[in-house]
Amino acid sequence: MIIHPIKPVYDQNSKVLILGSFPSVKSREAMFFYGHPQNRFWKVIAKICNEDVPDTVESKKAFLLRNNIAVWDVIASCDIEGSADSTIRNVVANDLSEIIDNSSIEKIFVNGKAAEKYYKKYTEKKIGKKAICLPSTSPANAAWSVEKLVEAWKIIISK
Repeated sequence: MIIHPIKPVYDQNSKVLILGSFPSVKSREAMFFYGHPQNRFWKVIAKICNEDVPDTVESKKAFLLRNNIAVWDVIASCDIEGSADSTIRNVVANDLSEIIDNSSIEKIFVNGKAAEKYYKKYTEKKIGKKAICLPSTSPANAAWSVEKLVEAWKIIISK
């Protein structure tokens, strides 16, 4: 059983919550979200927000908060082989009420089909909010170029 080691990023001004499934091995090593150098998450949201790609944990946190974006994962702990979502077993979900109660979340997005699956199974009924599924920024989703991801992900900043 692996326990999620990364705290959520949000503040009272966060309007958008982006949820992944569970942090990859690289993210757990970096102790921050989307830590694999091939994951396109930071490139995509930097482009959408018209900013440079943040490159340190501190600059990534500041970037998210400045843009009213909260980030966390659906899963608090699970059994997983490497970073493969397809191997996730024995899921315990994160309690999102901490973020929902202490922010201004208007929309929830999930990064990819695995996050959507676990959100629908464990979280949606509890908090009574549907999540919009975006194409995964993972390098495993090679069919989606950065440009296509940017087009799909633009919805997170639409008013």
